Amino acid sequence: QVQLVESGGGLVQAGGSLRLSCAASGRTFISTVMGWFRQAPGKEREFVALSRWSTDSTYYADSVKGRFTISRDNAKNTVYLQMNSLKPEDTAVYYCAADSSARSSTWFAAGNSRYWGKGTLVTVSS
Repeated sequence: QVQLVESGGGLVQAGGSLRLSCAASGRTFISTVMGWFRQAPGKEREFVALSRWSTDSTYYADSVKGRFTISRDNAKNTVYLQMNSLKPEDTAVYYCAADSSARSSTWFAAGNSRYWGKGTLVTVSS
């Protein structure tokens, strides 16, 4: 019933920037937390960033902290990921996730979100 659709992926040079968007569609709902995960070829899915609406708090994986910024537009039920200073190691399929329950950030970062997007590919070249 609820779908998440990512956009904004593409091919960029190392050091460049991209902004990803994730919009919820279908049945409207209030997302307690929304965030991003990524999966590189041959690797496990990993947490990237999250945004918790009620406390206006954010949390980032150490690998992206200082380079990526997560933000959200609650009126549009949309979350964004601004990615700066991109590295080839950032190459991956990026997935949006959302959940309407009041779970901990640790629980969300472990990949337990109820809703998932199909992913958008980010490729960073040297």
